[in-house]
Amino acid sequence: MGYPNDLLATRAIIKHGRYAVIPPEGRVNNVIPNLENCKVSIIASPELGTKFAFYTVDVQPGGGTTLPFKEEGIETFVFCINGQGTVQVEDQKFVLQDNGYVFAPASQAVSLTNQSEKVWRLLLYKQRYRKLKGYEARVVLGNLNDLPNEVYDDMDNVLVRNLLPADLGFDVNFHTLTFHPGGSHPFVETHQQEHGLYFLEGDGVYLIDDKWLPVKEEDFIWFGPYVPQAFYCSSRKNACYIYTKDCNRDVNL
Repeated sequence: MGYPNDLLATRAIIKHGRYAVIPPEGRVNNVIPNLENCKVSIIASPELGTKFAFYTVDVQPGGGTTLPFKEEGIETFVFCINGQGTVQVEDQKFVLQDNGYVFAPASQAVSLTNQSEKVWRLLLYKQRYRKLKGYEARVVLGNLNDLPNEVYDDMDNVLVRNLLPADLGFDVNFHTLTFHPGGSHPFVETHQQEHGLYFLEGDGVYLIDDKWLPVKEEDFIWFGPYVPQAFYCSSRKNACYIYTKDCNRDVNL
């Protein structure tokens, strides 16, 4: 990387247990057992205050897992930002290209292999599954390009896509929100669910807690339960982010 060209500064903001904004320029590479020829950054974990782990993974040509991810009770979601590679869930193999994704239910083995000549850029999400008697999750394969864009809260300049089924077997869902220029949330949200979100394109300003913060493509944001939040697309092009939402479960008392 070499010597810095200017005074050291960062857009990163960390409020443990409340929220975080983590831009790409401040991330470092982490060594993860059983991942070979991969550049990995752990950008969210329980040490921050989340109930999940969130990673960026750049799988180099010939790289991938040497042993599968497999941990009792842990569910996994893999999203392809760009490139091409293979995700194997137990004995099922899936080719993931740009905007493709795979969800693996808890305790199932997940392997990654890049046999192409280009970097395969991924988002990786893991969390502990909360069981619900009589229901269970299943493997889901999809691609954003095949999903309908639905009008969000009666506003035709904000569109939503739902990546996983609305099924009580799932305790988490993933969505994208696409904001046309000038689009925004209809109100400032304050809710029990935490969100982890990754900007796929565009930029704007995000209200997190009591601060309006500039955000843009490749930024990661997390906010915990009951942190006020809302977004304005202030750019001249669309802004889109993918985000997690815990769902379909009552409060633990």
